[in-house]
Amino acid sequence: MRALPARSAALSLALLLATVAAGLTLRLAHLSLPSGVTKYGGSALWGLMIYWIVSFLLPTLQIPSTVLLAGAIATAVEVFKLYHSPGLDAFRLTLPGALLLGRFFSLWDIAAYWLAIVAGALADHVIRSHSLISTPAKRLN
Repeated sequence: MRALPARSAALSLALLLATVAAGLTLRLAHLSLPSGVTKYGGSALWGLMIYWIVSFLLPTLQIPSTVLLAGAIATAVEVFKLYHSPGLDAFRLTLPGALLLGRFFSLWDIAAYWLAIVAGALADHVIRSHSLISTPAKRLN
């Protein structure tokens, strides 16, 4: 089995920005979607965003390691919601605080993060496999 090529930083950044745009649209636009779709869809997109951040910052990291690191970061941020201090709670009440850190701890959010991270890893694998397949053709040109 051949190793997959390193991720394209430009592609990882584009996927990251698209994920952020989708997440902000889902959370901030009034799309009249069911509340569960908005809540957990936003959580899933947040987890996917973490995957693309890790893939952008560490493009040579293998997919399983990227999944574990992104999942650990997402889970740690969720567990961090159990810690309360006046300043941190005040920040969580702002829009940036709510979007970056969230307000309330939820095991369902952790599940949404991990599902989205795994979905991102599958997409990453397909993208990188396609890159591997098309590499010899690129060399001929």
